[in-house]
Amino acid sequence: MKTIDKNSRLPLYYQLMDLLIEQIENGELKQGDKLLSERELCEQYDISRSTVRLAIQELEREGYIYKQHGIGTFVSNEKFKQDLLRFYSFTEEMKKIGKVPLSKVIDFEIIHCDNRIARKMNTNMGEKMYKFRRLRLANNEPMMIETSYVPFDRFPGITGDDLENQAMYDIFIHKFNASFTMAEETFKPVVTNEEEAAYLQIDTSVPSLMIERTTYEEDHIIEYTVGIARGDRFKYRVILKK
Repeated sequence: MKTIDKNSRLPLYYQLMDLLIEQIENGELKQGDKLLSERELCEQYDISRSTVRLAIQELEREGYIYKQHGIGTFVSNEKFKQDLLRFYSFTEEMKKIGKVPLSKVIDFEIIHCDNRIARKMNTNMGEKMYKFRRLRLANNEPMMIETSYVPFDRFPGITGDDLENQAMYDIFIHKFNASFTMAEETFKPVVTNEEEAAYLQIDTSVPSLMIERTTYEEDHIIEYTVGIARGDRFKYRVILKK
């Protein structure tokens, strides 16, 4: 077992963090495992309770662990990483990490877009659009709610059943020969409302990420989607290269 070096220039709490992160990342501590208590960690590593508390606070802030009041501290579930430099497909990303993706259509309708959606889609008010809301799941665990707007004339005949049985982008590509030339995403933390919390099976105290995506085919917008993703299960990254 690795120990903490009290002669090191690294702060003791930081060394404890490193030790616990290593145990999590190498699988010694698995998702859902309960951590040792503060007292047990103090005894095991011969450090003060204030040092342990600071390490635990930082690990919780970074999403490695979570606390259940009166029960203990546990290793968090894996966070799904999304690379911001390429097109995002929930279905494909879940498959890559060995999860079974599933979409449940909450509602599906054909609308005539109002002024707000017309501006988002860069089209005329009253244009015919599909509007559908989907609950996205991985291994039957709710991950995200997405509300999408898609031009009816570009993709005639899409049904709610299609969207439950196939990935939306697969439908676009294989049935309608769509090509994606650009997508723009913006995201920000938001407070989870009661309806979203119910669908995502989380408490309203858990923050979410709101992700707006606009997808282009040449100069035409073919998708505008607003997603509410669980803040405790997603993190985004961008790789900057010279």
